[in-house]
Amino acid sequence: MNRFSWQRAVIKVGSALIAPEGNECSGRYLLSLARFITASREAGKDVILVSSGSVAAGRSKVKVRHNASIAEKQAMAAIGQNLMMANWQRFFDFPCAQVLLTADDLRDRTRYVNIKNTLREILNHNALPIVNENDTVAVNELKVGDNDNLGAYTALVAQADTLIICSDIDGLFTADPRKDPTATLIPQVDKIDSTIYRLAGGAGTSVGTGGMRTKIEAAEKCTSSGIQTLIVNGRKGETFDALLEGKVPGTLFTASSSPASARRLWLTHTLKTAGQIEVDNGAKQALVTKGASLLPSGIINVTGHFEQGDAVEVMCEGEIIAKGLCLYNAKDLTVIKGKKSKDIASVLGYETSDVAIHRDDMVLY
Repeated sequence: MNRFSWQRAVIKVGSALIAPEGNECSGRYLLSLARFITASREAGKDVILVSSGSVAAGRSKVKVRHNASIAEKQAMAAIGQNLMMANWQRFFDFPCAQVLLTADDLRDRTRYVNIKNTLREILNHNALPIVNENDTVAVNELKVGDNDNLGAYTALVAQADTLIICSDIDGLFTADPRKDPTATLIPQVDKIDSTIYRLAGGAGTSVGTGGMRTKIEAAEKCTSSGIQTLIVNGRKGETFDALLEGKVPGTLFTASSSPASARRLWLTHTLKTAGQIEVDNGAKQALVTKGASLLPSGIINVTGHFEQGDAVEVMCEGEIIAKGLCLYNAKDLTVIKGKKSKDIASVLGYETSDVAIHRDDMVLY
């Protein structure tokens, strides 16, 4: 088996594991995964779950004798969401936090920043974030569409270094092992290209190795951003024993670079700056020598018309010392510049964060 290491992982779990009978939640395949999550957290690692199962959980509560309409499926999701969360919570003695998203939440800059901040705070408070698509309100144009890709987007917004996709198949094979007995497992993929997609079932075909195409799409999104991706069989308890030992009991898609390197390149070269923040020498020293976040108290001046989540340059005595994503718009930041973090809420009437730019969203020059 290949070996791997990680610090923050998004684990995607599909309906085949959560609701294997298709109409209610079950713990049949979840105990080993729950033990893995608990052991990983005790080892100081961060875990975020992306969980399917709300529609399946609610299906037995919404009786229909025909193919369910969109409204009926949304009712199933609304009823099943609580059942799905309760099914997870019974495995843990720490709190689980429900996070419901739509594709529109991930496209909107302000909501994207808020999602990132919320996930960060949930982890800081030692709770387990459980993410699912908000099927109750999402229509087709607002849907991510599948939880493999939702897992990838969650890994990106959470700044994870690993995405683990738990399936009912051991990984990526040379052919569909359910149809071809000569199919062999591919233990590692270093480059996702058309050959890999053909193994997963190409566009316009109904052939795929266990619904593999969306998993490859998710892996491509992640690996190109420095996030390694694993596809493993979540129905096997030994899978999670191996993962705890740092082994890959499935297929490992290697990352093209580290998440930090990829994010640094993105911040440095891709994002256009929308303004400038001038800071005093004390703030400069905290940023440069201590790796601190930028606090409003160290800000002297604000230039430009930028919104929350925009990239700005951080200046000190005419020199650009950093670039980062600002958690306040220019108007509000001007109001709280020089103020202590504890005074933000009383000055603005709200508080997005106690910092202007978080250290995770900043690159130093």
